[in-house]
Amino acid sequence: MESQQNSKRPTCPSCSKPLSLCLCTRLKNPNLNNKVHVTILQHSLEIKHPLNSAKIAKLGLKNVDVVTVTDVMFEAQFDIQPLGLDGTEILFEGVCTSSVCENASESLGVKVSGKRSFDQVTDLDSGAGCVDISDSERFSGCIRENVDEIFDVEGSGGALAKKDDHLLQQCGAEIAGVCDDATSKNVKAEIPKAVMSVTIGKYGEISNISHEWKLQDEGKTLSLEHLAESPEALESLAGGFVVKKLQKKQISGSVELEQFEEFQITVPPGSALLFPAQKAMPAEAVDFEVKNLIVLDGTWSKANRMYNENPWLKIIPSVRLDMEKLSMFSEVRRQPKPGYLSTIESIVYALEALGGSEKLEGLDNLLDVFESMVKDQRRFKDEALKNLSSYR
Repeated sequence: MESQQNSKRPTCPSCSKPLSLCLCTRLKNPNLNNKVHVTILQHSLEIKHPLNSAKIAKLGLKNVDVVTVTDVMFEAQFDIQPLGLDGTEILFEGVCTSSVCENASESLGVKVSGKRSFDQVTDLDSGAGCVDISDSERFSGCIRENVDEIFDVEGSGGALAKKDDHLLQQCGAEIAGVCDDATSKNVKAEIPKAVMSVTIGKYGEISNISHEWKLQDEGKTLSLEHLAESPEALESLAGGFVVKKLQKKQISGSVELEQFEEFQITVPPGSALLFPAQKAMPAEAVDFEVKNLIVLDGTWSKANRMYNENPWLKIIPSVRLDMEKLSMFSEVRRQPKPGYLSTIESIVYALEALGGSEKLEGLDNLLDVFESMVKDQRRFKDEALKNLSSYR
């Protein structure tokens, strides 16, 4: 493993730990092929925490995405658009969606706001107006400069737009579908509006809910939970949905606010939130097949805030872990009570519970890696206290 440059001490480029504490070398079977996909919503303050156990999940599991979530300081808007009837992804406001749009460079193999040659871009679903490469090998003989000129990457989702017909003919490429316009932005007019938008303030206070459904209880003011449980909403969102968060922040040196897109996430059918919500069911007693497990990564106060400030989480089923285990975290980080576990512990125990008899071999090793990380932190803490006492 090469060390990163311009660092105070050599670090592993994969786990960002000092080489002497590298987590990668402790994983016996990295990239375990977990049947249940895991989507981690990680609080922004957890990213650089020395005991960030989401790193272990990212290294140890094959099917996992990590999305950074920040606190709402002023106002945030969540737009929700159903997926296609067959569960396929769609263009949302002119941008292709991946399972996690902000991580599209990893999940699609396309570098955001840059260009990639076709030997690096394969199996891109055309969805609605994007390029579908049926055989990337046909581009292997093309002049690389020509290939780069044919397509350009547009937007954070990696939508590919046609640029030059004669270069396409020169390469003799097979294209299953090509955007009709110069850029993917030109198809915005064809995209339906979000079926539901929720606007919240700090700490999750809902200020507005708008939707496109014609409800039987028309005229009544419904809470978000009651709206999500209506037959119209259930039918519309049964095939999954895409949620986009638009956050407001203060412009530097000004009192004015500007809006930016924080994330865009695809929530496929069969998704469930791992969180002890009021109506959460035990993981062992779930009566449907969980295909995508959403996990909140942060201290319990941060996790609660993420839950309250992401109202879309309340419209998907919640599952909980009924166990009195004491977290390994308890040695170095205070937990409210037994059963409140670290992110990686929660993921491992949830995957075991949801998998039933089909236990994924190697999950226990992820806990071993976490235990070793906690011991490292405990050792550093003891050494720091010892050095401090020596100065007295």
